[in-house]
Amino acid sequence: MADYFAGLASASASTSASALAPLPLLSLVVPFYNEEEMISHFFARVIPILEEIPEIRFEVLCVNDGSRDRTLERLIAVSQLDARVRVIDLTRNFGKEAALTAAIFEARGDLIVPFDADLQDPPEVIAKLVDKWREGNEVVLAKRADRQSDSLLKKWTALIFYRIHNEVSEVPIPENVGDFRLFTRNVCESLKSLPESCRFMKGLFAWVGYKTAVVEYTREKRAAGKTKFSGWKLWNFALEGITSFSTLPLRVWTYVGVTVALIALVRAAWLVVRTLVYGVDVPGYASLATAILLLGGIQLIGIGVLGEYVGRIYMESKGRPVYLIRKRYERAAPHA
Repeated sequence: MADYFAGLASASASTSASALAPLPLLSLVVPFYNEEEMISHFFARVIPILEEIPEIRFEVLCVNDGSRDRTLERLIAVSQLDARVRVIDLTRNFGKEAALTAAIFEARGDLIVPFDADLQDPPEVIAKLVDKWREGNEVVLAKRADRQSDSLLKKWTALIFYRIHNEVSEVPIPENVGDFRLFTRNVCESLKSLPESCRFMKGLFAWVGYKTAVVEYTREKRAAGKTKFSGWKLWNFALEGITSFSTLPLRVWTYVGVTVALIALVRAAWLVVRTLVYGVDVPGYASLATAILLLGGIQLIGIGVLGEYVGRIYMESKGRPVYLIRKRYERAAPHA
């Protein structure tokens, strides 16, 4: 790693001349949040791999999403040594979807590759994505062939999420495909044209379409640091995805209401017939309490689902920007 950082300045100078050549520029866009332990590992592994991709220039665009550790300081240090590394510092922690949006909006490349700082997605796969792009594809998905690095709970919850989302949504998202992918400048401009502020990027990637290919790979374990996604955050992320691309959760309560009403009518008719035949009896308290609690619970669930959509309308109606940038850091490339 020390050799890598020691040679950054000379590498930057040597690439300035090649930057004049009309080669496609690849933007590797990476959100960072409290990843100071990962930064040395990240650049030591990623930069040499990008340098080996033939006939491609590259930049690494790092978005600091309000980190509270030394992530920003270390990113700035790298950017001052290597002109191919740029840093965008957000004013606070806006969340991964907002940071990824900022990275895509700020990317200058002809090709854009969203990437995670934890190195669970092997950077060696990027060359395979580029090869698929050379075949004429506008989007190349990196699909996880297996999830051995994930816990059993995460595997099952991911499976359930993809199944539910793709059943209720008009635009299915590919299973076991995260943000890691390659897409062209045309796709990037389409993503930038979408006006919503509550952005579920996996769904937006699928919504814009374009000619798509798939590359499979095996995900690795995190090289250092800890994951920033808790079970609660993943649950909220799943709700965001489902409500962003489907109104079925709203419509289903119409059918629930009709079903409950029909059951009530049938029950009322049965009670009338029973009373005419057998006379009046006194129903039990337990059955009455159960019915009240059941109907009350159904109503509250329906109100909760309605609240999810009303909340999204409320947030969108404010028209706030998805993110705010405090400062941009980059080292100007020396003239040849």
